[in-house]
Amino acid sequence: MEDRFKYGVSLYSFTEDFGSVMSIEEGFDHIADTGATGIEILGETHVTGYPTPDKAWLDRWFGLLDRTGLEPTNMCSWVDTKLRLGQSLSVDEGVAELTRDLTLAHQLGFKFLRPKFGVISADLDPDPIWAPAVERVLDLAHKLDIVICPEIHSPTPINHPVVHGYIDFIEHTGTKNFALLIDTGIFQDRPLKSWVHEVPEGDSDHAKLINGMKVNPEELVGIAPYIAFIQAKFHHIDDNLHDENIPWEKVIPVLKRIGYTGYLSSEYEGVREPWVAIDQVRRQHVLLRRLEAACGAVPA
Repeated sequence: MEDRFKYGVSLYSFTEDFGSVMSIEEGFDHIADTGATGIEILGETHVTGYPTPDKAWLDRWFGLLDRTGLEPTNMCSWVDTKLRLGQSLSVDEGVAELTRDLTLAHQLGFKFLRPKFGVISADLDPDPIWAPAVERVLDLAHKLDIVICPEIHSPTPINHPVVHGYIDFIEHTGTKNFALLIDTGIFQDRPLKSWVHEVPEGDSDHAKLINGMKVNPEELVGIAPYIAFIQAKFHHIDDNLHDENIPWEKVIPVLKRIGYTGYLSSEYEGVREPWVAIDQVRRQHVLLRRLEAACGAVPA
């Protein structure tokens, strides 16, 4: 069974529910009810008192982990390079923000940290401070046993200078504490017609986001050694358990072939109405498990 995927859910999936009709306790319960073993969070959104939660909140957090049997997977964070208009963050300031979030992630038991740097282009090129800032916290990440994972997210494809830059950084530093996080939204090959009524035409950035980038899942093969975590982005799964936008029937076999055994962490980003995400996440887990079983990794 060691060649199976691990399944998790990001609390971000429940954006419309969380804090309105859903408490953090209920969020844990809904994730555990899918059969998932991992929980992913957004630090600033889901940690009360971020970045320094008090003892009561920490006791609540660890009590929920114990009760549900979930393990912390990935904590998403931000390096606010555009915090001040007309002035970027310095490398020292970037180091301070990464240190802050690595420390919190470790305190909460996470093994992955996704920092999102401010971008300087429509292709999501990260601010140049990312490399020197990350390099200066690699020793801390190693000490805390955390892998820093920048996100490969639409409209940035796999074969792109941004991704090449991350891989060059890994090769240059020889680090085991920096790797790639793949957002499966890059594989979207059909428009978001279920919740966007007017589908734009042409090659604009907006059109790419709505119509899908149609990245070939086979491109994962070339970057396989550098992939550490996968956010299983999706928008709508119909009553027949068919994803309207993401070609999972192509993605899952490639992931099995390259030997990926990490997390598929559900990240729902469809209709934002209360209760919808809960059902959609459950549907996705059934779909993904069926496809994994069809690959022969687990009994059907």
